[in-house]
Amino acid sequence: MRRAALFFTTACLLGIAATDVAQSGSTLKRVTAFDLPGPAGKRFDYLTMDDDDHYLISAHLAAGQTYVIDLRPNRVIAVVTDTPGVEGVEYFPELKKFYTSNAHDDTIGVVDLRQMKVVKKLKTESKPDGSTYAAPFHKLYVSDERGKAEAIVDVLKDEIVGTLHFDSETGMPQYDPIARKVYVNLQDQNIFAVIDPLTDTVVGRYSVGQCKGNHGMALDPEHHRAFLACQENNLMTVFDLDKHAPIAFLPLADGPDVIKFDAGLGRIYVACYSGALSVFHQDDPDHYRKLEDFRVPHAVHSLAVDPKTHRVYTPEQEEDGKPVARMMVYEAVTGR
Repeated sequence: MRRAALFFTTACLLGIAATDVAQSGSTLKRVTAFDLPGPAGKRFDYLTMDDDDHYLISAHLAAGQTYVIDLRPNRVIAVVTDTPGVEGVEYFPELKKFYTSNAHDDTIGVVDLRQMKVVKKLKTESKPDGSTYAAPFHKLYVSDERGKAEAIVDVLKDEIVGTLHFDSETGMPQYDPIARKVYVNLQDQNIFAVIDPLTDTVVGRYSVGQCKGNHGMALDPEHHRAFLACQENNLMTVFDLDKHAPIAFLPLADGPDVIKFDAGLGRIYVACYSGALSVFHQDDPDHYRKLEDFRVPHAVHSLAVDPKTHRVYTPEQEEDGKPVARMMVYEAVTGR
């Protein structure tokens, strides 16, 4: 992920955010927390859910380790090493494996969940980061952020079968199962690009308007919407996938990174480095409102949402100014 140090917030946005917090109250409540193997105080990155096994897979970027967590007892059951600078993680249920984006050695790691270890590495461009899986095509798309590229992996062969190059650093990609397209943020150009996974060609490039540094992305495929986290001016942008245009801009806390959508509750969550989860509600596909900036410890980069329980998971690297390695678990408070 791009460093969340490019903070910009106008007085207007701060005023809007403060009003929303005062009106909405708390949207989340802490359920539990449990320690991770550490080391403490080191940055975490992406999370992904394994719904079949009730696993949460957590990338500990600065420790070069990846944790497999059983969510039933909230216990780490495996520490996968040889994932240096791990940023992205993507799970494949039918193959019982997941892939890591290893920024420190510029590789994509193939992890066998049965063995709980890296079984193969694929050399890629510079700083692999976020990734997405186009299941019908058996392809993994990995953004090589600094390499300004998108690596394409055949997950049946575990081979890189193509690379798309851009004139911009690449942010988070997402696969749309309804449109059967892959979307990727071109974050230096404030462009939303569309890839056809059948031909692996770029079939569209669209402006994201006043969104600057569109890095994070989540999708609402049912309503043809994309949600973008704009790192350089702290906006959450709603992008209409039919009209190929942004339709809403809402203020975020400083330093937005990973963004997730809980379709069951119509909620959007954004992890913000300044110490908040910015929470929004989808009233309908065209109307959105901010609920609050829910306070969490400083330096949060990522989160995951369980679509069944609506619980929100986010790893902590510090608490009250002290280094920790801990997973926080929150439950959604509804009726707002």
